Amino acid sequence: MNNTIGNDLQRALRECRGAFVSAAGFSLLINLLMLAPSIYMLQVYDRVVASGNKTTLLMLTLIMVALFLTMSLLEWVRSQILVRASARLETLLNQRIFAVAYKQSLNSGGQRATTQALDDLTALRQFLTGNGLFAFFDAPWTPIYIALIFVFHPWFGWFSTATVIILVMIAIANEKTTAKTLEEANRLAMIGRNQVNQNLRNAEVIEAMGMMPDIRQRWLTTSHQVLSLQSLASSHAGLLGAASKVVRITAQSLILGLGAYLVIEREISSGLMIAGSILLGRALAPIDLMISTWKGFVNARGQYFRLQNMLSQTPEEISKMSLPAPTGAIKLEDVHVVPPGAQRATLKGVSFGIVSGNFVGVIGPSGAGKSTLARALLGIWPAVRGKIRLDGADISTWNREELGPYIGYLPQDVELFEGSISENIARFGEIKAEKVVEAAQLADVHELILRLPEGYDTVIGAGGGTLSGGQRQRIGLARALYGNPVLVVLDEPNSNLDEQGEAALHNTLKRLKEKNVTVVLITHKQSVLSTADKLLVLNDGQLALYGPREKVIAQLQNRMQTVVNLPAYTSVQS
Repeated sequence: MNNTIGNDLQRALRECRGAFVSAAGFSLLINLLMLAPSIYMLQVYDRVVASGNKTTLLMLTLIMVALFLTMSLLEWVRSQILVRASARLETLLNQRIFAVAYKQSLNSGGQRATTQALDDLTALRQFLTGNGLFAFFDAPWTPIYIALIFVFHPWFGWFSTATVIILVMIAIANEKTTAKTLEEANRLAMIGRNQVNQNLRNAEVIEAMGMMPDIRQRWLTTSHQVLSLQSLASSHAGLLGAASKVVRITAQSLILGLGAYLVIEREISSGLMIAGSILLGRALAPIDLMISTWKGFVNARGQYFRLQNMLSQTPEEISKMSLPAPTGAIKLEDVHVVPPGAQRATLKGVSFGIVSGNFVGVIGPSGAGKSTLARALLGIWPAVRGKIRLDGADISTWNREELGPYIGYLPQDVELFEGSISENIARFGEIKAEKVVEAAQLADVHELILRLPEGYDTVIGAGGGTLSGGQRQRIGLARALYGNPVLVVLDEPNSNLDEQGEAALHNTLKRLKEKNVTVVLITHKQSVLSTADKLLVLNDGQLALYGPREKVIAQLQNRMQTVVNLPAYTSVQS
């Protein structure tokens, strides 16, 4: 894997390495203290019982209790170390993963919009603080415990070794029978969650047209597949977990029987018999815990690789040099654009230029590529061929955070965000009241906002759920105009407007022209283009006409009978 872009997760883990090393060190002390019960039992049976010395029993017991309290404290410290390490891991990665999830959604046109990556990071953090990880810290001590059991008696050692081998075989069988099934179940579960999210976003359409039974059945089909796979994996894991428990308990009992036989044969003492059983239980505990928590481990492994693959596929953006403030001059050079998920170009060899301060109207039939042109002008969808230049610089070379304040964009489907109206207009940056009001007045929506229950402080839900379509569109326009941008791209800004809204939009366009703002407006209504400097006609992704408004209208009227699929200007459809 590429070391420069693919190891963000590994680098974050390396930064937390000190904490994991410390946790391993505490595990060393904890496992040393785990020997205390065996030593205690050995001393009680071989010394106290034989000698009848109560003082020795009291001292041994006090030492034992002190060691147990110390061990408990060390376990608490170890857990706190892992909690802080996991929190640091998420802190190191959450901003990067958020950016990658955002980028993937942007590059896919919203088709891959999901919080799965952030959910994976949270789940991975939770695994790092659970018992499953403790089992991996304790597992290396199993051979050491077995070696000590060999010291007690070789038969004890070989019996313990055979038991460990059986448990390891069960663990391998658990991996073979559940890992792929759980991974497939997790994959289908993600698909199901995405279906639910999409359905919830379109609840009104589903309810209005009675689509709920079919939509629900589609989701239930996926859900039943997930449940079937998870049940199959859980059944196998449960069976193997039960087998592991039986083997562990049986082994601890049988080693007592073996010990009793060796005591009878006078090869070991009674204390060694009990100590060997306790030590075997400690040696087997990590393996048994790994088997019981295997599902969590499989999920964590899947989360790790999904995060790593996602981070590898989307390299971190290199910081770009700041450029002078743009004036709004645009130039397209043989631009071809393929929308995300599509196979064919929607824009094909489009070339034209817009002088700073010009108002350009874009018209054409449905599917002509008008909305694609809007996204391409803003650098949202990159050109697969050709160049889109803003003030002479390739749009992709601009620092987006620095360029953003100079850009205004109103998409065809207006999305407002959960928060107050003032926050939405201010683009969720620092709210400067005078600029918010200025943008609202420029969009001619100031009076409308004042009539709302809390004015500019009115809180709206995600998508602007408390507002009508026309209100959302006009507030979205105010957001696009916030901060006096030099380039404003409006995609069907009047699709939801009434006559009053149309008049307000017309006034806004006149003010923008007076302020020498470059405006690109996509529409099919003639009225809002009355003050346009130029018209651009797209047809089948190609530039059909471009020039001064009156000249283009005349050309359209002259060619309306001869140009295939290109109706007259007055009847051009969106």
